[in-house]
Amino acid sequence: MDFDFDTITAPATALGTSGVAVIRISGAKTFEIVNKIFKGKIEIGKICYGKIVDNFNNNQTLDEVILLPFKTPHSFTGEDVIEIQCHGGLKVIDGILNLILKNGARIAQRGEFTKRAFLNKKMDLSQAEAVLDIIHSKTSVFAQKNADNLSGALSKHISEIRKDLLDLMSKIVAGIDFPEDVKEPKYEELEEVVKISLEKIDEILKSAKSSNLMRQGLKVAIAGKPNVGKSSLFNRLLSQNRAIVTEIAGTTRDIIQESLDMDGIPVTLIDTAGIREDEDIDKVEKIGIDYSKKAVENAELILFMYDSSTPWDETDSVIYDMVKCKPFLKIANKSDIGTYFDSDSIKISTKTGENIAELRALISKKVIGENEIENIDYVTNKRQQECLLLAKKHLETALDAIMINELQDLISIDIKSALLALDEISGEVITDEILNNIFENFCIGK
Repeated sequence: MDFDFDTITAPATALGTSGVAVIRISGAKTFEIVNKIFKGKIEIGKICYGKIVDNFNNNQTLDEVILLPFKTPHSFTGEDVIEIQCHGGLKVIDGILNLILKNGARIAQRGEFTKRAFLNKKMDLSQAEAVLDIIHSKTSVFAQKNADNLSGALSKHISEIRKDLLDLMSKIVAGIDFPEDVKEPKYEELEEVVKISLEKIDEILKSAKSSNLMRQGLKVAIAGKPNVGKSSLFNRLLSQNRAIVTEIAGTTRDIIQESLDMDGIPVTLIDTAGIREDEDIDKVEKIGIDYSKKAVENAELILFMYDSSTPWDETDSVIYDMVKCKPFLKIANKSDIGTYFDSDSIKISTKTGENIAELRALISKKVIGENEIENIDYVTNKRQQECLLLAKKHLETALDAIMINELQDLISIDIKSALLALDEISGEVITDEILNNIFENFCIGK
């Protein structure tokens, strides 16, 4: 695997005006570079205070900073690392970064610090992927589950499966290569180990749906004709006045969306323009209605609203026919003044707040379904799930062969293939293409 271990640098904090920014440097020339630009004493394992000076411009002071120095291998990347904490002005960050580059470093690629941590055996690939998921977590639950993975929860479980299969492979190979000295393991032992391994893989895979749900989230669209209270419900569910609310039909001309943490699931809540087919609507409103129909089509859950203070009409029926083929909740708004209720409707009032909490609970139940988010032990991504499914497929083939007492050298082929699939999760076996694809999704500086 080709990799250039030269010295790299990048801001580790988001660019923008802030109180403090962090610039990270990693590589063999780290201390050489910093010694040229830092006026102060550098002591390993201590917080160091001093000034960054421009060694190309009469040692002009750029900023007062704090240094955090780490010597290899006791750092995130496993290399010499120094983190510079400077003031968060854009010009300050740019000045210090350019100075580091002029003294021999280069800008890090996306995820290159974490990539080096993996290549230097500071973490396995599943832990590196957990770093990415923590950065992009949209809910606190998902962040916590990935923090567990970063600490090695998934890695430990995969390692246990690998150890059992490796021990079994060793016995099979020994029996094949040294038949006079070592007996082949009994088929009952092969069956037991393979079945236990399959159970452990299934234990991880049972949370795959929940993992994908927490990572990708769901789109929930509020749909209905004009002036039924969609924007009011949108604001109520968000607990803020995000959408404009008036008594004028067609106030919402475009879709508005906000993110919402629904008991651990990231939900994109979408407020749509009221759908109607009147001939007198203007061009802008018509475009908004087209967007609404597309939002309904793409959403995983529809909150269909109607006005319970007026009789159900043809427009309500048209919209209902549009949404009923998808998961939806039927909501009767204006219950404080309403008289027209269907028996399958949830009665609410966005004005008084009646049953809003109950509606939120129903939405949460619909979103989460049978997925026990809080109770899952592991979160996995699509790549890891595909590796697990491949390992499972090979072990099932091996088990079928074991049950008919097939030759053990043939059985070992499928066990070895299962091990290779598991090795892809940890990164023991990985291609440059897959590795680059993973780290290209990271931000620069991590």
